[in-house]
Amino acid sequence: MTTGIYRQLQERLDKFSVGFPATESGIEIKILESLFSEKDAAMFLNLSPILEPPDAIAARLGQPVPETAAYLEGMAERGLIFRLKKNDAAKFGAIPFVHGVFEFQVKRLDKDFARMVEEYFESGFYHSMAKNAEGFLRTIPIQHSLDTTQQIAAYDDACAILKNQKLIVVTDCICRKQKQTVDKGCGKLMEACFMFGSMAQYYLDRKIGRQVGADEAIGIVQKAHEAGLVTQPATAQNPGGMCNCCGDCCGVLRSLNEYPKPAEMVFTNHYAMIDQDTCIGCEACLDRCQMHALSMNSDNQAEVNRDRCIGCGLCVTTCPSESIRLELKPEDARRVPPVTSGEQMMNLAIKRGITF
Repeated sequence: MTTGIYRQLQERLDKFSVGFPATESGIEIKILESLFSEKDAAMFLNLSPILEPPDAIAARLGQPVPETAAYLEGMAERGLIFRLKKNDAAKFGAIPFVHGVFEFQVKRLDKDFARMVEEYFESGFYHSMAKNAEGFLRTIPIQHSLDTTQQIAAYDDACAILKNQKLIVVTDCICRKQKQTVDKGCGKLMEACFMFGSMAQYYLDRKIGRQVGADEAIGIVQKAHEAGLVTQPATAQNPGGMCNCCGDCCGVLRSLNEYPKPAEMVFTNHYAMIDQDTCIGCEACLDRCQMHALSMNSDNQAEVNRDRCIGCGLCVTTCPSESIRLELKPEDARRVPPVTSGEQMMNLAIKRGITF
């Protein structure tokens, strides 16, 4: 009975976002058992991503509204479901494991849970992350890495994205925190992930993030770039969030690094170019690249592996001879992200062949 309901929960979570696949070891079931009681799992299985008020859920379950509302509230406070509050009313819905249940544990993360997540990643979750990376997060360039004459779309501009938000909440990076908890952290900037809109409000309500203005948010992004982090908003023109990621800890970048041609697996409109006439062979760019796309050739000059370059621009901003630049991909190779997060999730489901 116990394994049965947790397997049902795993299969339901596997339909959302980048998935939650089964493994030979069954570590995914242990993760779920550590988070959900059987009653929690049963409640989750009676929800959908479409937000509903407690009375609608109670009617479907044949349970009293006050008890149902209180139980849903408790699950939302533990980061097991999503809650949207408006005035005195609340609506609830199911959420993915990523972004969702995993990230919502950012203030409750302990060593046992962090170790299980690490084992799950190594057991095969990275395959699911990598295969769905382009529909989940996209890479946008560091602003200072672009030629001032280049025209950049607002959806590829971190500052424009932040200035367009009515509510911005910043929180700790769950990926770096998880790696730090198992003593494998990179030591880079921790408070570096942004949530917008209703997701930001949820983080505020649960006190797992703090509200910032656009200017402070832009300052955090600049610190992230100085620290060598890749800016990755959700794959939508009006994203629900934006991360600043490293290749050591980020689930998406770590997973992509396991493949020989990550450039084919990401959503990006730029790539790096090196002027061999001016490159001085200082190797400063090598450490900045999170995808191991740069190496030194036989002439002791840097060169770009276009199969691995994701166009973040980190290498550009620290080149002392200004020999590296970001180029826009040819027009027929550029991509326009879907307008909304809803469209993003629908496209991701279609790509994965998921039907509900």
